[in-house]
Amino acid sequence: MAKLKPFKAIRPTRDKVHLVATRPVYTYKNSVLKAKLETNPYSFIHIINPEFGEIVKTRPNSKERFLNVKNEFDKFCDLGILVQDPIETLYLYQQTKDNHAYLGIIAGASVEEYNQDLIKKHEATLTSREAMFTDYLDIVGFNAEPVLLSYPHNETLENLYSEISKERPEFEFSTTDMIKHELWMLSASQTDAVLKAFEAIPASYIADGHHRSASSARLAEIIEKRGETPKGENHHYFLAFLIDENRLNILEFNRLVKTLNGLTENEFLTRLADAFDIEKLAGASKPSNEHQITMNLKNVWYSLTCKKSIVHEEHPVSCLDPEILTQEILTPILGIEDLKTDQNIEFISGNLGLEAISKPIQAGKAEVGFVLFPLNMSQVKRVADHQMIMPPKSTWVEPKMRSGLTIYNIKE
Repeated sequence: MAKLKPFKAIRPTRDKVHLVATRPVYTYKNSVLKAKLETNPYSFIHIINPEFGEIVKTRPNSKERFLNVKNEFDKFCDLGILVQDPIETLYLYQQTKDNHAYLGIIAGASVEEYNQDLIKKHEATLTSREAMFTDYLDIVGFNAEPVLLSYPHNETLENLYSEISKERPEFEFSTTDMIKHELWMLSASQTDAVLKAFEAIPASYIADGHHRSASSARLAEIIEKRGETPKGENHHYFLAFLIDENRLNILEFNRLVKTLNGLTENEFLTRLADAFDIEKLAGASKPSNEHQITMNLKNVWYSLTCKKSIVHEEHPVSCLDPEILTQEILTPILGIEDLKTDQNIEFISGNLGLEAISKPIQAGKAEVGFVLFPLNMSQVKRVADHQMIMPPKSTWVEPKMRSGLTIYNIKE
């Protein structure tokens, strides 16, 4: 079963929600970020980046910086920009982008189920990053960006969501990235019905937010070891947005490589021919099916079709195109041993289109780019069910959640 926790969200007031809620800081260009901080005093970015305009700043990711985040958050609460709901409830949230509705429940997800692998993982976390997030959560005391969890299709839940969404939402606003956001607060009976329906969900899967969920589980353990006794049980849960896997949109993560590792174009193509059938293309193109990769080699596009000998369908990870690309091209031919640290490779999310591959090559900033066919949820679940790890940057998953819409008080 999937155990969810209703909670008392700390939320922007209705008149300011469109000004407060924000995309993650890293998604903004520096110029846009600066403009937002200069022109919007309500943006949650002021909480995340509390030292904007200060000459003397604390060290990034330090205890002092995190304390400043907490102080800015407290200031937003004191000013009435953020207000806590009086009762625990669940929240139905819908994000509509390009006529696609991402509809699901915002709730507390169980740390116990995470530890029992009933919330399944497919990505390895970095110990240092996990520790940093744990310190952050411990000091600031809140979680403002939900982990994205998916679950198998459930008709009962879909019917409940359909009925609830007929009511007028608590929040309804659009953002400058042309996304519509709607939020409903569930009544006591609606909350009970949703919680009951989730009992039939055998397991959920982390679609985005492995470090956030891991750090939340780690913090819960730390709080218990310290013998602290928070008023409630919020520290046994973490903020999550749970969505039917059929509503997710999974795009590819493409690869851009700066050099050919000392090879000429002909030498490189010759090496590729051992594992791939190569066809020159008339122009830019995405792969039309699995085990096909399209490649831009110095402004010329090619189709690379995997030979059967390199596709190991019996193995959940080895059969994936991102892993095939690594094992057959990136490591043995281009000399890229560690995808997470090598400066010769850059990952380009599929939502940016083919121009994000071709433009850097045209500008001489890279020599070759690889465009992959998107993975599907069945492949992701197969990896997670076998307790294996996906290759780095295998999927770009939508929706992307906004910070500051429903804030979870960890220490309550």
